[in-house]
Amino acid sequence: MKRLATTALIGLLALAGPALARQDDMDVNRLNSSLNQLASDPVLGTYAQAEQALAHAAIARLEQAGRSERPHALYLAERRVDLAKAAAQLQDAQGKLAQLDREHDQILLEASRREAEAARMELERQRMQYQMAQEEAARLQQQGMEASQAAEQARAEAEHAKKLAAAQSRVARAARKEAELAAQAARAMRSQMQGDQSNSSEPERPAPTKKNSGKKTSKDH
Repeated sequence: MKRLATTALIGLLALAGPALARQDDMDVNRLNSSLNQLASDPVLGTYAQAEQALAHAAIARLEQAGRSERPHALYLAERRVDLAKAAAQLQDAQGKLAQLDREHDQILLEASRREAEAARMELERQRMQYQMAQEEAARLQQQGMEASQAAEQARAEAEHAKKLAAAQSRVARAARKEAELAAQAARAMRSQMQGDQSNSSEPERPAPTKKNSGKKTSKDH
């Protein structure tokens, strides 16, 4: 019977293990696919090489992470992939902006005032897009930093809460002990006061009177 139970448990673990591994592989494959799609893009793939390398490293750390480290490693890997995409888009926007600047100079030399004004408006629109892409990249980078800081703060707060709970438990035990001692003292004092009151309220017995042993008076006759 024990052998059958052990065999069944081993079978369940064997079934659960591949399921968890498949989930891990799905996350890794998803991030690798997203990063490979960026790398294979004919325009964006040539940009943000450093950020792409960092994203690959984060995915490799995710693949090697243990169970307890996996959620944090997965979050960092996803943010690294997002940062690589944002950085590539930013660099592409910068290149386009530089090209637009050169085209704008040429337009100012060769075109009319109206055409130059239209080009200036287009350049302003491209500048706004570049600024938005730059702000988005900065926001994603800040989110990554805040996530690391939040994880560290959460660990510190958990340790502090554990210490605080232990201290509160000690204080509660001391308070219960003091309350028990106070209750015992109150009961003892109440018993003593009740004893004193019973002694003081008991009436004094009158002294016994002497019986007349003499002869009866004339009134008795």
